[in-house]
Amino acid sequence: MSSKSVRAAAVLFPGLLAGAFGYGAVNVLYAFREVPLDVRFTFHTALMRVNGPVMQSLMGLAILSTLILAIRSKSSPRWIAASASALTFLSFLVTRFGNVPINQQIKRWAVSTPPGDYADILRRWELFHFTRTGCAIIAFILVITVVVGFGRPEDATTHTRSAADEPSGEVTAATR
Repeated sequence: MSSKSVRAAAVLFPGLLAGAFGYGAVNVLYAFREVPLDVRFTFHTALMRVNGPVMQSLMGLAILSTLILAIRSKSSPRWIAASASALTFLSFLVTRFGNVPINQQIKRWAVSTPPGDYADILRRWELFHFTRTGCAIIAFILVITVVVGFGRPEDATTHTRSAADEPSGEVTAATR
C-alpha cells in the first residue's frame, strides 16, 4: 500500500483538520453566541486573521496526504482514500466560497453597523462551518479505515500460510 510516513501523514493532517473544525463547532461557535455582537465580530475577525494561513496550510496538507495515500493504495483502499481526499477538498471549497466571503462581511461589521439580516448571515456561516466540519470528520474516519482497517496487503500475504505449506509429519524423500 504505502510507506509508514505516507500513512502517518494521511492520518495526522486530516485528523488535525477535523479536530480544529470540530473544536470550533463545539466550543468557539457556542462561545460566540454568548458574547455581545461587537465582541463576537472583533474576536471573529482576529481569529480568522490568525486562522487563515494555518488552516489553509492544514487543508492543503490534508488534501495532499490523502491524495498520495490514494495513489499509493490499491483496490478498495484506493477508492476510500480518494473519497477522503475529495471530502477534504470539499471542506476547502466550502471554506473558500462559503465561510471566507462571510468572514469578510464580519470584518466590516466589526468597525461599522451590521445589516438588518446579520442573524441570517451568521446562521449561513454556521451552516457552512458544520458542513466543512462534517466533511473533515468523515474524511478522517475514511483515512483511519484505510490505514487501520486494511493494514498493508504485503503483511497479509507474507504471514499467511496455506495448509499445503504446513509440514504433515511424514518423512519424504525430499526431507531425508
